[in-house]
Amino acid sequence: MATNLYFTQGTLNEQTLYEDIVIESLKMYGQDVYYIPREIVNRDGIFQDDSVSRFDNAYRLEMYIENIDGFDGEGDLFTKFGVEIRDAATFVVARRRWHNTVSLYENEEDTPFYRPREGDLIYLPLSGSMFEIQKVDTEQPFYQLQNLPIFKMRCELFEYNDEDFDTGVDTIDVVEKNHAYQNVLTVGSNLSFDEGEVVRQVNATFTINGEVVKYDEPNGKLYVAHSAATDGEYHDWTTTAAVEGLTNGESVTPTQVGEDLQDGAQNSDFDTIGDGFVDFSESNPFGDTQ
Repeated sequence: MATNLYFTQGTLNEQTLYEDIVIESLKMYGQDVYYIPREIVNRDGIFQDDSVSRFDNAYRLEMYIENIDGFDGEGDLFTKFGVEIRDAATFVVARRRWHNTVSLYENEEDTPFYRPREGDLIYLPLSGSMFEIQKVDTEQPFYQLQNLPIFKMRCELFEYNDEDFDTGVDTIDVVEKNHAYQNVLTVGSNLSFDEGEVVRQVNATFTINGEVVKYDEPNGKLYVAHSAATDGEYHDWTTTAAVEGLTNGESVTPTQVGEDLQDGAQNSDFDTIGDGFVDFSESNPFGDTQ
């Protein structure tokens, strides 16, 4: 027996009204967040993994945080590597608002962008937290009025791994300045290197490119992140070739090359502590002496 002809299961007007109410509710009870699409730079053809990512855009829109008693997840854990924060959250966004705010500008023929993607980020100014989308539910609530008005995104706290942030939002891009691995080039004062300037150094067999994170003019130090060589091998910046700004044309040869540890990095601590109980003068310090 067919369904009753005198009762509809959701007309266009009903669906539009329902969606308008959802959008209004999210604007009333939600939070302003930034949706940050991930741009794939170098995808691994075998594992389909992205070894290098960048985030160039941030779109502000309202989302509802489904967690009412605090963030989900395992919370703060004490591990052998220190304290790990494993917060999780579920964000709800109206489909129409997401399409008009994000998809309209990100959608391309070769890379369709019809829904939020796993791996994209959500920045929550309320707590200053960055979350990575792990799973997107597209059918909750399940076809009320034969319509799906929202996306529900299950997210976990984002762990920075030297990605490139150039969204134009200072509170987001600062994560790169504070946590990216940086080479420190001593280049002297009175130069015009601005943050975000792309610099390169042409050597005999390779060229190194990087991005200026900071220029400490009083100390004459240039902090460069995302350094990479054109031959695909790891190379340090040298003191035998000039570093050139691709936009401003500034050119100077470093007198010294060093590194700046990331915030929270324990390289120096491990090195100091290791000297106290590991004898590296032995040929095999981790086994029986010979």
